[in-house]
Amino acid sequence: MKFSTKSKVTSGINTASMPDIIFMLLIFFMVCTTFKESQGLKVILPDAKKIEKLPGKRGVAVIWADRAGNITIDDKFLNPGDIRNIIYAKIIDPISPLKVVSLRIDNQVSMERVTEIHEELRALGESAALNVNYSARTAAD
Repeated sequence: MKFSTKSKVTSGINTASMPDIIFMLLIFFMVCTTFKESQGLKVILPDAKKIEKLPGKRGVAVIWADRAGNITIDDKFLNPGDIRNIIYAKIIDPISPLKVVSLRIDNQVSMERVTEIHEELRALGESAALNVNYSARTAAD
């Protein structure tokens, strides 16, 4: 008498619902993700009577200066002499060239520190046609 052999059962993972799971995870992460905005230094901005809003954040570099004399660009602490190199690198960026420099300077910062920042921006020369903007808050009447 001949016995017939049983067919082997293959075990595997059903991947039919894999695209559904991937898209649910993708949507979950898109909804839950928040982008970090530049925090900068803790500064108390001076008051202004008239304020104009910048058209957008693309092409804008923000230089922060606090009353302790710290200066940051893109959340990196630096010396006043480094401003020129960083801003120049942003100007020649082919993807989003720099057009505006926004200064967020504490109202207690010495004018000497502000002048150092201005001199570094001036040292870029005429080839760097930059607009310099001073950030302020509206004056409480």
